[in-house]
Amino acid sequence: MSLRALERPPAGEADGALVLFHGRGADEQDLFPLLDALDPDRRLHGYTPRGPLALPPGGAHWYVVPRVGYPDPESFRLGYSAAAEWLDALPFPPEQIVLGGFSQGAVMTYALGLGKGRPRPAAMLALSGFIPTVEGWEPDLEPPFPPIAIVHGEYDPVIPVEFARRARTVLEAAGAKPFYRELPIEHWIDPSVLPELRQVVSSALSV
Repeated sequence: MSLRALERPPAGEADGALVLFHGRGADEQDLFPLLDALDPDRRLHGYTPRGPLALPPGGAHWYVVPRVGYPDPESFRLGYSAAAEWLDALPFPPEQIVLGGFSQGAVMTYALGLGKGRPRPAAMLALSGFIPTVEGWEPDLEPPFPPIAIVHGEYDPVIPVEFARRARTVLEAAGAKPFYRELPIEHWIDPSVLPELRQVVSSALSV
């Protein structure tokens, strides 16, 4: 199952790649403007892949949601394997790829960045998501960890902020030192946090 993606070329020779995964029911257009917001100097080759599943009520999806925090195993396996195959085919080594995403896209960021047997990326940006609990996948919590940014709305009615707090606790217990921000918002990306996320992206690939 091959994914399609929008691409934003770098200004010159790329220092790496920035990959952003959209949320449930969105598409590859949704986070495309965020590529410039997070990498304004265009040091990186930007990609926004489209989830492989078409589900009600529309848009693209990475997996079916029977219960928040616990993806449906069969559809998750399809979305995860398709994303992993696509990601591994990019012309950049894992340590030069920053992964990020919103909502379901944050879940895919955790899954691909922390999955057992997966290489560590340069950095991870998890916006309004959770580390999944799902049959057939488990996290590799052995250090070292890449820089990990966790951002979540305190009043999120879709994915409660407790999931972000749990992810922070799990990662800190394993020895990671995530950048963590709770904002007084619901389920969206607050532009006020973008300067800090830009710094995470830039620092991860400083040469």
